[in-house]
Amino acid sequence: MAVKLSSRQVAKLAVLETFPPKFDSMYRLIEELGSLRSDETVPRRLSRMADEMKAGAQAVGATGVAETLGVMGMLARRTGGVQTRVRGLREAYVSLRTNFDGAMKNASTPGAEADLDEKLPV
Repeated sequence: MAVKLSSRQVAKLAVLETFPPKFDSMYRLIEELGSLRSDETVPRRLSRMADEMKAGAQAVGATGVAETLGVMGMLARRTGGVQTRVRGLREAYVSLRTNFDGAMKNASTPGAEADLDEKLPV
């Protein structure tokens, strides 16, 4: 008998599967911001996108992804040197992809959530 995914894992997968197309848009916005030809709409779009994705990740318990998206939203709203902001966003993007891959693996592995629940203190 095959082990099935829990309802929590199915919900997490449903939310996380919507993220990869948004990653492409995020990457384009970060590179556009780095080209020094962008206006103020680029950081606003990036921070709005990061905040929306963060809310979705928090709702399903993908805390690593949500924290990284929060950092990206904060960096996008930040004032000051554009190159410093772009460097931070690029590093956060790499971290986001790493956290996302881990969250997807955790959500798609049968029984992975049960192991985590058993380790949590009550």
